[in-house]
Amino acid sequence: MLRTMNRDLAHRHISKSHPHMAQLIKRSRRYEITPAVTIRPFDALAESIAYQQLNGKAAATIWGRVRALYPKTKWLDPAKVLVTPDEKLRAAGLSRSKTAAIKDLAAKTLDGTVPSGRALLRMNDDEIIARLTQVRGIGRWTVEMLLLFDLGRPDVWPVADYGVQKGFAQTFRQRKLPTPKQLMKHGEKWRPYRSVAAWYFWRAVDESR
Repeated sequence: MLRTMNRDLAHRHISKSHPHMAQLIKRSRRYEITPAVTIRPFDALAESIAYQQLNGKAAATIWGRVRALYPKTKWLDPAKVLVTPDEKLRAAGLSRSKTAAIKDLAAKTLDGTVPSGRALLRMNDDEIIARLTQVRGIGRWTVEMLLLFDLGRPDVWPVADYGVQKGFAQTFRQRKLPTPKQLMKHGEKWRPYRSVAAWYFWRAVDESR
């Protein structure tokens, strides 16, 4: 967890790495991610699956229809989702592959492959990635977003993320996007605060819009 003092340390550490990083941090909206007090992996990952490869508005509409299939419940029940006819989920707007992925997520939540929220909080990043990527439709990037935004882990480095790649290229005035391998190497200088570096590369992309 990044407490206030650690955020200050993170900013100083990253700013010292290069003048361009210091300038980016100085002019950008401050890193503001805080770990969730509680997390329901099934809900968070099901929503992530629904949002894959769609713009935010379209995905939110579809996810709203899916949630409406289970009224009066704050949290989704994987057992109920598992027995929901595919046709109902498809009618809500989920593709065939996303329907299969959410059903697999439900099954793996029930059999314990997907840890409980409490167990997740005790696991390290690599353990979480190894467990959750066993689910159909859940890749490393999806788990990295969960680690970064939901769990507030400080040293997540999503090298395959287009926004991070683009923000890096813009910050360092490069014409070509870095490869994941190149980004992995560059990221070493920002340990153990690579989540913070990623945040500011996303802010760099926001500036250019």
